[in-house]
Amino acid sequence: MRLILDSGALIALERGERLIWRRWSDAIAAGEPPICHGGIVGQVWRGGARQARLARVLRYVDVRPLDSALGRAAGALLSRVRQKDVIDAALVLLAEDGDRIITSDPEDLAPLARAADLDVELVRP
Repeated sequence: MRLILDSGALIALERGERLIWRRWSDAIAAGEPPICHGGIVGQVWRGGARQARLARVLRYVDVRPLDSALGRAAGALLSRVRQKDVIDAALVLLAEDGDRIITSDPEDLAPLARAADLDVELVRP
């Protein structure tokens, strides 16, 4: 099981919330770095010394590109569920069956996961 992180998960890590830190630490210890994509980073990154903790976290996250192929796949997925958030759709498409997606918006990601025929666990940070 891999951890897939949305912006809410990164914000929770930045704030030092214990449960998400334990999940993140367990994934790192197991040799399975958490995954997100560059659009997720863009949602939370503002730079500066105030984000030192987030900068440290991101060194251990597998940040995938939101490239043309992922963008097209996300757009096709969105058309099936009549949603508009490319960032959410692309995040769901990084997941595989059995993965855990840490999200502050499980109600938005659930229809995307169903439409992508993915058996994932959606967990709040």
